[in-house]
Amino acid sequence: MEGLVSIIVPVYRAEKYLARCVDSIISQTYQNWELLLVDDGSPDNSGILCDNYAASDKRIRVFHKKNGGVSSARQCGLDNAKGEYVIHADPDDWVEPEMIEFLYLTARKEDSDMVICDFFWDSSVPFVSKQKPMILSSESVLNSFFEGELHASCCNKLIRSSLFKKYDIKFPLQLSLYEDLFVNSSLLLHKLKISYVPQAFYHYDVTINPDSISKSYTESSYKYDQLVCNLFKEKFASTDVYPKVKTAMIANMIRRAYNGSNFSSLEFMSKFFRYRNIFLKCKYLAFSEKVRYYFSCIGFFGLFKIRRRIVLNLKNKKWFIVYE
Repeated sequence: MEGLVSIIVPVYRAEKYLARCVDSIISQTYQNWELLLVDDGSPDNSGILCDNYAASDKRIRVFHKKNGGVSSARQCGLDNAKGEYVIHADPDDWVEPEMIEFLYLTARKEDSDMVICDFFWDSSVPFVSKQKPMILSSESVLNSFFEGELHASCCNKLIRSSLFKKYDIKFPLQLSLYEDLFVNSSLLLHKLKISYVPQAFYHYDVTINPDSISKSYTESSYKYDQLVCNLFKEKFASTDVYPKVKTAMIANMIRRAYNGSNFSSLEFMSKFFRYRNIFLKCKYLAFSEKVRYYFSCIGFFGLFKIRRRIVLNLKNKKWFIVYE
C-alpha cells in the first residue's frame, strides 16, 4: 500500500519494557504506519499488553503464535505486512518521534530500496554509531557488513517490502542470532538503490535486557555456530564476498567461544584449532584479540581463563581467584 510503512516488533518476555517501545512508535510524527506486534508464544503478560494496544489503536495488529524464535516472528510480521516499506524494532528498544518521517520521505524523494540511518548505542557509556556507507552501492554495503564497518541490523533500515518477494528472501527459521545479517546480506546480493540519513533515530538498549547468549558458550552454542556457518556458506559460497563472509563468521564464533566458554583448553583446541589462521584475516578484531584467540586455539585457553578471573576479581576488589 503506497505511503504505508509497516513496523514489525517480535515480542517475547517483553512485558517490562514493551510499553516504551510501542509508545515511541505511536508518537511518530509520520502517521501513515501500521504496527505488527508478533507475540511469539510469550509466557508472560506480553500478549495481553499487545491486545490492549490493538484495542486502542486500529493501526496496530497483533499476531499470537506458538513460540518459534525471533526469525519466525520477524517472518510472520513480514508475511502479513501491507506497507510499501518495512522496518523492524526490538521490544526492548525505542525510537525517536521523527524516525519514520525522515526515512520514508528520503525513500520517496530518492526512490530508494533501502534507507540506512545512524543509531544510538544506549549502554553504560552511550554513543552514536555512525552508519554512513563509504559508497551507496549494494556491493559496498555488503562488504562493510563483513568488515565490521556497518551494522547489519534490520532496525535502522527502511526497506521496500516488495523486494522480499521479488528475490524470494525469508528469515531462516533456524536462526536466533545473525538472522538480520543473513537477510540484509541476501538482499544486497542484488543491485539496490541505497540512501543514507546522517542522523540517529533508533535506540539500541543493551542495559535493560542483556543478551544472555553472549554470557555462556556450550556444546549447543558450538553446534549452532556450525549451523550458521553452513547456512552462510550455502548462500554466499558462489559470490565474490564469500572469503570475507567466511572470515567474519569464524571470527564471530571464536570471539563468542572465548568470551563465554565452559570448555577446557583441550576442548577449545579440538574445536577451533582448524580455524586458527582464518580469523587472523578479520579486519575488525583487535591485534590483542587475535593473539589471545590464536594461542587459545593451540592449547592455552586455560591460561587466559585464569587471567580473566584475576582481572575480574581485582575489579571487584577481591584479592584471590574465585573459580566459577
